[in-house]
Amino acid sequence: MRGPVLTLILAASLLVGTSCARAVDVPPPTVDNTKSSGPLQTAVLAGGCFWGVQGVYEHVKGVKRVLSGYSGGERSTAQYQTVGTGKTGHAESVEIVYDPERISFGEILQVFFSVVADPTELNRQGPDVGNEYRSVIFYKDDTQKNIATQYIAQLDKAGVFHAPIVTRVDPLKGFYTAEGYHQDFLQHNPDNPYIMVNDLPKIRDLQREFPALYNSKPVTAD
Repeated sequence: MRGPVLTLILAASLLVGTSCARAVDVPPPTVDNTKSSGPLQTAVLAGGCFWGVQGVYEHVKGVKRVLSGYSGGERSTAQYQTVGTGKTGHAESVEIVYDPERISFGEILQVFFSVVADPTELNRQGPDVGNEYRSVIFYKDDTQKNIATQYIAQLDKAGVFHAPIVTRVDPLKGFYTAEGYHQDFLQHNPDNPYIMVNDLPKIRDLQREFPALYNSKPVTAD
């Protein structure tokens, strides 16, 4: 979990200009769904601390709402302190509600692999260690499962990353919204040392790597 000691370490890193974020130039998926009008869709992803994951997707065009929460475990254990024990099966996750006419599921995954998470890190992301920080694509149907699994195979075959991708592709059994103080945390706390070191660089990476998808005015969880 992110506590006082980690905050001091991150603050020191900030003073020397060290950032935990690094964007990777990844190609778009060769297998994707066609953009078309219809009801809003949802995607549930886990890629480390949900503060930053939520913050990035709130800046993506076509996204209508992003919630921080927990997926992978039972409803009864979906509380921040309990999830932090690493014994619940939950991963810190986000639920992304998006317009399928403006953005595809594959594009959401392209942002994920490029900007949001390092998919080669097992049970951790940056300074956060534990299976609650693992990277997972929680698919809601066979279409999402097919796009995700084929995209991972595509990226591995192309050697985009320095090591094999360990991001899991698991069925979505439930998404449980996190406590209110976690929602829009990046927007409410841009001066937090953890946010400044780990997450604000990802917003800048999104703007640089995906200018056509970048939304300067973020949506909110409200």
